Amino acid sequence: MKTRSTRKDKVNVITLGCSKNLVDSENIITQLRANEYSVVHDSQEDANIIIVNTCGFIDLAKEESVNTILEYADLKSKGEIDKLYVTGCLSQRYKDSLEEEIPEVDAYFGTLELPSLLARLNADYRHELIGERVLTTPGHFAYLKISEGCNRTCSFCAIPLMRGKHISRTIESLVAEAKHLASIGVKELILIAQELTYYGLDIYKKRALPELLDALCEVEGIEWIRLHYAYPSKFPREVFETMKLQPKICRYLDIPLQHASDPVLERMKRQTTRKEQADLIRHARSVVPDIAIRTTFLVGFPGETDEEFEDLCDFIREMKFERVGVFQYSHEEDTSGYLMADDVSPETKQERANTIMEIQQEISMEHNEQLVGCTFRVLFDRKESGYFIGRTEFDSPEVDNEVWVDATKFYARIGDFAQVVITEAQEYDLYGEIVGQAN
Repeated sequence: MKTRSTRKDKVNVITLGCSKNLVDSENIITQLRANEYSVVHDSQEDANIIIVNTCGFIDLAKEESVNTILEYADLKSKGEIDKLYVTGCLSQRYKDSLEEEIPEVDAYFGTLELPSLLARLNADYRHELIGERVLTTPGHFAYLKISEGCNRTCSFCAIPLMRGKHISRTIESLVAEAKHLASIGVKELILIAQELTYYGLDIYKKRALPELLDALCEVEGIEWIRLHYAYPSKFPREVFETMKLQPKICRYLDIPLQHASDPVLERMKRQTTRKEQADLIRHARSVVPDIAIRTTFLVGFPGETDEEFEDLCDFIREMKFERVGVFQYSHEEDTSGYLMADDVSPETKQERANTIMEIQQEISMEHNEQLVGCTFRVLFDRKESGYFIGRTEFDSPEVDNEVWVDATKFYARIGDFAQVVITEAQEYDLYGEIVGQAN
């Protein structure tokens, strides 16, 4: 290995976008530190080398990525930083035009070009570090990316253009990474992928998510395993049986449905129907009665009529999802949706998004009020504004409900579990009192 004990360079890795990007940034940081670079993440500290890990999912994300690149390009022009590199989804998709429009960047790299990025920094790519990464999350939870890419052809989505075809990691490699994460204090694994339920089809010739879950449950030290980004079409229902039998698997599922009107689902190329989606959710609740379902919906897709939107609203009222997020349609080049007229006005998209969140606010309040008086095992993430703040197994970091405990009356160790009785409910948060420690 090359030695750099006298190196004065400092690298700041800036992460934009989703948790999958965050894992990529963690791998960049791990590799650079192994090459004796001083590296910080999303930091205000002075650094002379900047790596921007971009997102290109929707217009707002692309705008944020471009603005961030321009901000650091300006600093480079002023001589305040020495080098600027760009990687990630936006760079993968728009590399040629970015090179032309923002030439101040020293080099652009795609989503799978980490070795090339390292080589540009005269750093060795350390294969033995795969699965051993520096965490940028709080030390008690970590994202575990089980696959890369997506084989779906949803008409609104450009992810396959940026991430390529689905490639699963082996169960053995994921168990090894989980053991490493447990050894450094991680208690909660959040499984992520572009398409979680496709896992294993390429290497095991079957949907192998249940087998992976069983293997991860054997890892000592891991206490919660959470599932994100599942696809409803041909969902492997054995997952619910595994969830029922394995106490380490959180009674939680993130399953983006996108819509509920059959004509819209067909135009979206979602390969499912409203009835099939409803049947899947009802089946999940019949097997795991206390499961929390998180979903996201997309409003303003080309041709979405008032009637189709009302179908979606009715579906949300009927299914009473525990957690809901909403996106406004973004017209993405090179997708099949781009061939359709983007005929829903921005004002209507915003109005429809607001309507959905108003419906969900009432549903969430109804759910939360039923929890008052109940006791839950809570994992505490941080202390803020005089409160210890944590989550139940029914909530994922940053996007879901939180449990707030008055720090002037109770004490909780960050990264530990405690038993908390819920005393008050709001639309998206709960307040409680610690009644004991949890194993």
